[in-house]
Amino acid sequence: MHGPWCPVTEHHPDSAETSDSAGSSPSGLRTLLPDLAPLRTSADFRRMWIAGLITSFGGFLTFVAVPLQLKELTGSALAVGATGAVELVPLIVFGLYGGALADAMDRRKLILWTEAGLGVLSALLLLNSVLPHPLIWPMYVVVALVSALTGLQRPALQAIVPRVVAHEQLPAAIALNSMRWQAGAIAGPSVAGLVVAFGGLELAYLLDVLSFLASLALCLRLAPSPASHDAEKPSLAGIVEGARYAWSRKELLGTYAVDMAAMFFAYPAAIFPFLADDLHAPWALGLMYSAGAVGSLAVTLTSGWVSRIHRHGRMVVLAAAGWGAAMAVAGLLHNVWLVLLFLAVAGGCDTVSGLFRSAIWDQTIPDALRGRLAGIELLSYSVGPQLGQVRAGGMASLTNARMSVWSGGLACLASVGLLAACLPKLLSYDQRTDEHAARMRAARSADRVAEAA
Repeated sequence: MHGPWCPVTEHHPDSAETSDSAGSSPSGLRTLLPDLAPLRTSADFRRMWIAGLITSFGGFLTFVAVPLQLKELTGSALAVGATGAVELVPLIVFGLYGGALADAMDRRKLILWTEAGLGVLSALLLLNSVLPHPLIWPMYVVVALVSALTGLQRPALQAIVPRVVAHEQLPAAIALNSMRWQAGAIAGPSVAGLVVAFGGLELAYLLDVLSFLASLALCLRLAPSPASHDAEKPSLAGIVEGARYAWSRKELLGTYAVDMAAMFFAYPAAIFPFLADDLHAPWALGLMYSAGAVGSLAVTLTSGWVSRIHRHGRMVVLAAAGWGAAMAVAGLLHNVWLVLLFLAVAGGCDTVSGLFRSAIWDQTIPDALRGRLAGIELLSYSVGPQLGQVRAGGMASLTNARMSVWSGGLACLASVGLLAACLPKLLSYDQRTDEHAARMRAARSADRVAEAA
């Protein structure tokens, strides 16, 4: 299952936060290994996880092929960079509408139809690539349509997980999905580069189309996931209702605000080429792009502790602060290997923050609102990095790349601290005692009793 040619999604244990019944907890290495319970107990989650693993590689093939083809056709960096501009607005608009759709219709059907549409769009790229003279303008149209379909699909993908995974297994499921994404983010670009280099753009697009067919075959076996009986038709009023609910839940509002602040101030990917030049290490550019994914994968491969943490809001704040601090240090260092190390640390912190943000969302949001809130969450993790790249590039043009990185990291630290002070409910959130989490646990228990009867 794809984003705009990237797989979905989308991100420190404290001894005082662990389970009270320590004697019953696993010990040794098992406390660090990922909890595989969702894969063992839920056939639908297993199918979705495998489908996502397959399509992550297909997505990265097209992620590499599209800018390379535009570069070959135009020779213009501006033409390549314009793909980001045509993606943003459709992702925002259709992400909000997709959230409303996910609450109003069968989520399985929404996933299937959008997945089929994304496969057709990849097929159009394949057809264009085999023309004697490939056209440029259809590529931008396809980029925009892919972004729109991604916005429609992602809320349904996120909202369906709490229906197919037991309530207490949701943190483990989030960690497994993150691990799948990070594995693709590390291996995918390397495989894509080899395919494009030795097989050409046409083979890359063809393999992406085939990955969609495999994904559809798996998703066809998912159980129906209909809307609740009292669900309303998607409307602007429904979207506003979701926004009002998010505003009323200050701990939810805090997760959105902290993530956007962290990404806006301390997301420097756009200036990595300039940072590599400043460090006299142009050879390290690819490593800079993959360092964060390496840190993220290290976290998810040792994510067994996630299910034993209860103060999720505190972890969101601490991890976001860690992201900013690591970026600040990376900007101040002169040794490229140490820079790469702290970029990896930053990626790990970002994943910790993402795991616990998702846990708060999945364990407390009512099912009838889950799609619309997923649409709002889509905005928080898509708009922040986009604007962050503008900030990083603008700051680097006024000063230099290294100052842009370390000043952004310090600004992230300050903004996260200010938000935590202004939103105390985020810091005090405890999934054992939170009223919304307790209500969701009771609802899931009632559903199981009803199904058993």
